[in-house]
Amino acid sequence: MVLGVLFIGSVAVPAPAQAAPHPWAPLPVNSCGEVGFDPLDRAPDPSAPPPPLVQVPPQIDIPIPVPQLTPVPVPDPPHDNTRIVADPLPADPCRNPCPDIRDTPKPETSKPEAPEDGESEAPDAPASGSGSGSAAGSSSGSGSGSGDPVKLPKIQLKPEIEPIPIPIPGGPGEPPQPAPPPVVHPAEPGPVAAPVAVPQVESVRLVEQVTGPGSPNRTDMRWQVDGTDLGLMWETKPGEVAVVFGDTFGKGWTPGGAGGDDEDWRSNVLAYSTDRNLYDGLTLDTMVQDSRCHAAELLGSRKLRNWETTTIPTSGFALGDRQYMSYMSVNRWSKIPGLWWTNYGGIAYSDDNGSTWVKDQHAKWENLFGLGRFQVAAMVPHGDHVYMFGTPNGRIGVIGLARVPKADVLNKSAYQYWVNGNWAPAAENMATPLVPGMASELSVRFDDESGQWQMSYLDSARGAIVLRTATEPQGTWTEPVTLVSTSDYPKAYGGFIHPWSTAQDLYFTLSEWDSYNVYLMHARLTPTA
Repeated sequence: MVLGVLFIGSVAVPAPAQAAPHPWAPLPVNSCGEVGFDPLDRAPDPSAPPPPLVQVPPQIDIPIPVPQLTPVPVPDPPHDNTRIVADPLPADPCRNPCPDIRDTPKPETSKPEAPEDGESEAPDAPASGSGSGSAAGSSSGSGSGSGDPVKLPKIQLKPEIEPIPIPIPGGPGEPPQPAPPPVVHPAEPGPVAAPVAVPQVESVRLVEQVTGPGSPNRTDMRWQVDGTDLGLMWETKPGEVAVVFGDTFGKGWTPGGAGGDDEDWRSNVLAYSTDRNLYDGLTLDTMVQDSRCHAAELLGSRKLRNWETTTIPTSGFALGDRQYMSYMSVNRWSKIPGLWWTNYGGIAYSDDNGSTWVKDQHAKWENLFGLGRFQVAAMVPHGDHVYMFGTPNGRIGVIGLARVPKADVLNKSAYQYWVNGNWAPAAENMATPLVPGMASELSVRFDDESGQWQMSYLDSARGAIVLRTATEPQGTWTEPVTLVSTSDYPKAYGGFIHPWSTAQDLYFTLSEWDSYNVYLMHARLTPTA
């Protein structure tokens, strides 16, 4: 989320008007007594002591970039596809499946603090009226009263390594894949359909925390998934849904955003769910694992800034027994929230129901000069085609649309792009924007019951995750309606629709930056003609 007004070139992104916080409520607790997270903006605990009037950090670090030549062996080494057949989870949901690897921390035994020099050791002795030992709520003394001098923070220069990648010859990489034959489909008309009624949102509620400590799924204890985001979904086969997460961190991660490279970092992980009763939450049955109780990384990345920082899934779908996943190869994240640069957007496939994946070496949309229009894609099969809704890198781009015959989904030359009412070949960067305004992190599905398309995305200018509907993928799309406002969920992003949603009940995942975990949301919609 972007707070205040962020000027990017000539683009100003206003934050939503700040609403009053929701009433305080205790943090949620799962059935095992573990405390989770609450992404809703709430008032502070009324029973807690008030915070200091002036909060000054003890130290301010000023980052100083330090260029560092970094050799990068090329080509990429083969990805480790070690996999295990996971044991069933224990019948008792509070029993940890691998206590030898990860177990619930024992409660700490509180010990009386050793008295400082000159203090009385008697337990009933009154607190000193001066000095740093005064109670936080004391009305006398110099320890914390309003007359305290404000301590200025220490200013410190903090060197930050800025890698300058230097390609060098490496070992053998993945074997080369034969290029598909060129296929050029001639231009065809693609007229827009008449608009439908704007969807009406009756209510939106937070159903449950899906991942992380304190979640009912207990992903930290079961699969070493402590912090993660996204949670995009598709139906792999009848009765089963894949749930794919982005950058994932395990033991050592603490709340406050994404973790570090020494906190069991995996660029992406995949879970399976057969839960059809979403009203009370989304149960994850298992995850793809490379060792006991450890979620495996599906698509490898070099984890080197300015080369390839990570690979992030953006959508998935199934055609027959093969699973497909679109992803973006991230060159680097910007220090400005909401901006990043990609190397390319690509497609990977799996022939073992999502356990191991192959990055197709030819189904790539390169990000030449940072202008690629299809870097972050949401792909949906429908009828004879697979439709690809795409945005550039970052959160300030517009939505483009392409389509391809299902048999040619890995053949980039076979794609047609929607340009001024026609499906045109080889027109990637000329695609007509589907809707006005900025969009990112698209999620699209076709609802068989209503015969309408549903599209959700983060609109940074509105400060909201919004929903639009249409009868054709090229539109006409309705005006956006708000599903989640960042004034209620201050650092929310994502908004990936569950494939078993309906025209009336829209279930979607929400990510929140500070807790860096995933939540299930439910929007009740009024049926429209």
